[in-house]
Amino acid sequence: MGSKYTKRYSEEYKRDAIELVRSSGRTVTEVARELGISSESLRSWVKKASAAQDSGSGPAGRAGQSGADRDEELKRLRKLTAEQAKTIEILKKATAFFVK
Repeated sequence: MGSKYTKRYSEEYKRDAIELVRSSGRTVTEVARELGISSESLRSWVKKASAAQDSGSGPAGRAGQSGADRDEELKRLRKLTAEQAKTIEILKKATAFFVK
């Protein structure tokens, strides 16, 4: 019988745990023991993530974007960075003016 107190883990925590398994070269059991979670839970998360990736749906977020989507996002972020740089320059000039 299971415990009446079931732990709930955030999606971010699950993604980080899965990434740790994939990048560390250690077994699921070792990683689960280190994190203090059930090895069966972690194994299930890794299996689901692999199935989602294999089916082409990919995990939610940037990893699931197509090349065109990433290029568009990069373009948008570069434009935003340029606008913020201009704003910073204006604020620096205004600060220098008011300090006098």
